[in-house]
Amino acid sequence: MEEVDKKDINDLLKWKKIKPEVPELTGNISVPEIKLWASLDYKSQLLKQKDALKRLGLPSDGLVPDWKNKFLAKMGEMLKKYRSVRLFMDICVRCGACADKCHYFLGTKDPLNMPVARQELMRRVYRRYFTISGRLFGSRLGSADELDEEMLALWYTYFYQCSECRRCSVFCPYGIDTAEITMAAREILNSVGLVQKYTYEIVDKAQNIGNNLGMVPDAIVNSIEFVQDDLKEQTGIDIKIPIDEVGAEVLFVTPSADFFASPHIESLYGYAKVFHQAGISWTMSTYASEGGNFGLFSHNYNQMKIINKRIWDAAKELKVKRVVCGECGHMWRVLSSFSNTMWGPFDWLDQRYPAPQHICEFTLDLINSGAIKLDKTANDDLTVTFHDSCQVARGSELGGKIDGQFEIPRALIRECVNRFVDMHEDTIREKTYCCGAGQGLLGDDMLPLRVKGAMPRMQALKRVKDSHDVNFLALICAICKAQMSKIFPLYGYPMEEVGGILQLVSRSIVLRNKEGV
Repeated sequence: MEEVDKKDINDLLKWKKIKPEVPELTGNISVPEIKLWASLDYKSQLLKQKDALKRLGLPSDGLVPDWKNKFLAKMGEMLKKYRSVRLFMDICVRCGACADKCHYFLGTKDPLNMPVARQELMRRVYRRYFTISGRLFGSRLGSADELDEEMLALWYTYFYQCSECRRCSVFCPYGIDTAEITMAAREILNSVGLVQKYTYEIVDKAQNIGNNLGMVPDAIVNSIEFVQDDLKEQTGIDIKIPIDEVGAEVLFVTPSADFFASPHIESLYGYAKVFHQAGISWTMSTYASEGGNFGLFSHNYNQMKIINKRIWDAAKELKVKRVVCGECGHMWRVLSSFSNTMWGPFDWLDQRYPAPQHICEFTLDLINSGAIKLDKTANDDLTVTFHDSCQVARGSELGGKIDGQFEIPRALIRECVNRFVDMHEDTIREKTYCCGAGQGLLGDDMLPLRVKGAMPRMQALKRVKDSHDVNFLALICAICKAQMSKIFPLYGYPMEEVGGILQLVSRSIVLRNKEGV
């Protein structure tokens, strides 16, 4: 591997403010001419708040003394604990099938953002220290490298230029999951004191306050009351959003961004209207005021488990019969795929609904049963396309149906609008491109990377905007909403062209002649 200029480790890890460069939109996605080290300066800021680091059980004084031995010890632990990671270290033949599948490589042109090259950063250390040939021949073995400060900095740089979206894994003939490698790498980095600021500030807030934004209960109640007042002004109807109501049928959890941020809050209006019109009793919780779970973004299962526990504690305390969640990709993946093994079985729920339901599935069922009605013409000013969020498309299912994660959101959109069109088939469903900000890369410190990582999705969108006059991108993930509402203006599109599927429901739902369930 070509060497980076020798620098002090603090210089190698230093965050720099970089002006975002917006790629030209042509409607085409092509393999770029590579530019080595093109994104070397795109680094996440390090968390340096000692109190937060101590609460999280992580080193609190920066890079630990004797970091190399501790790094290798943690890596050895990872290789024993997660057999998949060791397997992935051994079986890659560097065929290149994944090379052009990463949105960050396509956007930055940096070859170390090819999934195979990013994996090689770990694999070269693995071959040097965890194989017989590496122990015998050291770095003289052509495919092995010493673990030095430059390699440490490369790990921190490029394993935080992966959104764990798993698109590369779809195309790998051996099924190598780059996300598993990235998550293991991040936990190893955490163990020696290199802790990413954005993700772990949020994990700390979620564990100790109850939501990603650090909102105290009074602030949540005030926000909900504002939404209720706004709904009354818009509709003339008293649409309530119950809080901490014991005995409701449904506990509804959603990402805390839905409480006030735009366009997220528009979906909150939709959630409330659906429950109101269907006549289903429901409640939100000030204790479990966060559905999102940033504990997913590393291999730290315990952090994910602690955040998830709040939801199930609230569900028991409030004596609900089922749990429904709002629009958020990583929330849905953790809640639906991992909750049962962390805190189940949920035999105390209504056994018609023994697992959490997604709001899209829940709403579509109500439409199909006649409990709510929609007027598509309310959205006749829109031509809509849909972005498959990575964690939903490649990390979960929906509705207990084959391809439900693809079909249910689209079916719901078609119930809301008269004009819907999909983007190119190579950019959606299981092949969907990431929004460019997933798995802890949504911070403003990574905006230059986010802009370039969004390029493939924006090119696919440009194509349907030109061919079908699309003017609304429907989303079911809070991170995708935050990313796209920020990215759209930089690419020359109005922020208002981004929103949730339940925002479309909110605009089209008929709020009279209640049918009930």
